Amino acid sequence: GQGADSERARLKAAISQVKESLTNLIGEAKKKKDPSASIFEAHLELVDDPELFESAESAIGKGKSAGYAWDLSFNRVAAQLASLNNQLLAARANDVRDVGRRVAQALSGVKEEALVFPEGAVLVAEDLTPSDVAGLDQSRVRGLCTTTGGATSHVAILARSLDLPALVGMEEAILGLPNGTPVIIDADQGFLRLNPSAAELADLQTTQSKRAERKKAEYAAREESATTTDGHRVEIVANIKGASEAKRAVEMGGEGAGLLRTEFLFMNRSEAPTEEEQFESYRAIAESFGPKRTFVIRTLDVGGDKPLSYLPIPKEENPFLGERGIRVSLRNEESFRAQLRAILRVGAIANVHVMYPMVAALHELKRANAILEEERAKLGARKIPVGVMVEVPSVALLASHFAEEADFFSIGSNDLTQYTVAIDRGHPKLAAEVDGLDPSILILIDHAVKAAHAKKKWVGVCGGIAGDPQAVPLLIGLGVDELSVSVPSIPAVKAQVRSLTKLDCEALAARALKMGTAAEVRALVPNLDPSAKPSA
Repeated sequence: GQGADSERARLKAAISQVKESLTNLIGEAKKKKDPSASIFEAHLELVDDPELFESAESAIGKGKSAGYAWDLSFNRVAAQLASLNNQLLAARANDVRDVGRRVAQALSGVKEEALVFPEGAVLVAEDLTPSDVAGLDQSRVRGLCTTTGGATSHVAILARSLDLPALVGMEEAILGLPNGTPVIIDADQGFLRLNPSAAELADLQTTQSKRAERKKAEYAAREESATTTDGHRVEIVANIKGASEAKRAVEMGGEGAGLLRTEFLFMNRSEAPTEEEQFESYRAIAESFGPKRTFVIRTLDVGGDKPLSYLPIPKEENPFLGERGIRVSLRNEESFRAQLRAILRVGAIANVHVMYPMVAALHELKRANAILEEERAKLGARKIPVGVMVEVPSVALLASHFAEEADFFSIGSNDLTQYTVAIDRGHPKLAAEVDGLDPSILILIDHAVKAAHAKKKWVGVCGGIAGDPQAVPLLIGLGVDELSVSVPSIPAVKAQVRSLTKLDCEALAARALKMGTAAEVRALVPNLDPSAKPSA
């Protein structure tokens, strides 16, 4: 009826208002070269999610108001994502709530009042949205702690980009702390110290000023190559998911991208992106990097835990052991071919490599390569280097066979670790036990590097350990050629490499391979460079 039409119009107007507001935020962030641009770009895509609008529209058709219908819709989607016991999807639930709240505010016309904090405040909350973090008065808020979220959540990423110390996924007991409790927050070490003594506060101030000086020096030297004191060069590149991060990576001294996650092009839409859309996105990134910097495009990496409405992936009991990564691509060949064509086309104007995710068997790599070659021949395009993500132990163990079919390996240490130790890295109780410096992982990396180098192929690491100061010397010692890290980490990792000696790193790695636990491995590292990671 007329009432429903009017409510639909109100909802559409509110969504348009939020899109305009997010577009302005993205523009401002890009001007400042702020990584938050990519987060708000993801939010802009979410506002357009047909599932959110259609669900609200259906409730409006049953006589509900636009505000009630929208509330129902975004809270249902957020609850579904949060219930899947997966860190990445829980982070996505938070983004849905954030976007939902923006539209709800536009519908009601009532703005939430900004919270006012005393100077030097550490904010403690159960959960925060990226908008909450972006809106904090940094002259007053010195850190934040939440009981939800993980290191990969948008809140954690945004806090890092703002250089705001943040601890996420903490014990719920912190919510009971009385207002005004003096605390020290140390995000490097991952602890919150209550009621510190005067001596501890003085130590903290000294540490903070040293850290600020170090960061300034690292940034000033960001364009220098990452070469060890004995002349061994390591490529330091970035993990990115869009053109704004590519620009920021170059600004931070990045030598290219070791991982372009292409999922951002496929999410929050009712049909797959066309070949042309993909080509334009990759071309924009290529322009940011210029002709000399390499960038590695990973083909679509989705599975039952992050399904797409237009790709038929059945809901699985254990999505991490089912259809995902290259398996999905090979079962949806037309979509895979379109992505490969877009990558091959951009290869004509840029230094592009292609990389397949979640390969577990040789026949998967051979089939993917055959499809790539068919499309290349049809286009008359030049050959581009092909890489394999080493995320499954079978690939590391059979690395000599895989090295015959690929030009390079990229070790996805996060997944390689979870598949080796049989713990879901997003598991609410066990995730803390997952450590990429477990000796079993180092042994697999060592095996993969030796097999690749024997065939004159190079190896990168694009998982979390690539930017871990305790892991960097070990990876250099194991012969890894490239470290692909988060954009803000680039200057620090380059500076650390310049402080190391390859011979010392090799001796350290040899000792680490003989250890029995990750804790024993981590205990070795300060012997080489005590300043690499501040002590507690």
